[in-house]
Amino acid sequence: MVHINCKKRLLSAHGSMDLSADFSVSPGEFVSFFGPSGSGKTSILRMIAGLMNPDEGFIEIDGETWFDSLKKFNLVPQKRRVGFVFQDYALFPHMTVRENIRFACEAKNDFSFVDELLRVIHLKELENELPLKLSGGQKQRVALARALARKPKILLLDEPFSALDMEMRIQLQREVLDIYERFKTTTVFVSHDVSEVFKMSKRIFILEDGKIVRSGLPQEIFIENNLSGKFKFIGKIVDIVKDGFLNILVVQVDNNLIRVVATDDEARGLNIGNNVIVASKAFNPIIMKY
Repeated sequence: MVHINCKKRLLSAHGSMDLSADFSVSPGEFVSFFGPSGSGKTSILRMIAGLMNPDEGFIEIDGETWFDSLKKFNLVPQKRRVGFVFQDYALFPHMTVRENIRFACEAKNDFSFVDELLRVIHLKELENELPLKLSGGQKQRVALARALARKPKILLLDEPFSALDMEMRIQLQREVLDIYERFKTTTVFVSHDVSEVFKMSKRIFILEDGKIVRSGLPQEIFIENNLSGKFKFIGKIVDIVKDGFLNILVVQVDNNLIRVVATDDEARGLNIGNNVIVASKAFNPIIMKY
């Protein structure tokens, strides 16, 4: 179990801000922090990792204290079992893919685990390449494998897909979820992209001006269930779920997500990432590719 209760005075684009993070994460849970830039999301990850010290409070991971201001205890970052994936990859440019991953292993001769990570994250054919020769998506795979190589108690993902194009983002989202299902590492994900946190999270914390203002399941946080009357709008498909003879489309409209029921005929040819028109006469929506 992860228990965080920390406070930190931060400087934001709008002046000073008091960050207050009080939350818990169950073992093996995948949670996300969602909110605008400057709301304190990355600072929470940095405090967990020991890269930023809270002004007061405590951090406890699986019964082990990492920070306690009352006891004046602060575990150094090197001793915290954290895997941290940054937006900008942060790979060692002079090391090969394999060397980058092996460097993070506590047991430097744990070759079998390095081999497993190379296979799971589809890097085996690139293991002897330097980062300079890799694409953005490949670099992020290396960064993820290196984070997992520490066998962390908690995995921190700080907007890891923001520098990638949409096709690669969708692909890596699937791969990260596959890896999560395989290793079940407790994961805290940060993003200001509503479709990402909806798709990937088991639970979401909404952060505004340094405060957690709401938390809950993705459907509770984002889905609007009260649409009525006549309407027509354009949105982007972020998920498609088969439910018996019907298809549930999750469509992003601005920063809102709605669910639309589509028949097999309506859903034929539709894929995640497509723009669609959703129109309704009374209570029967009509959906067509845009």
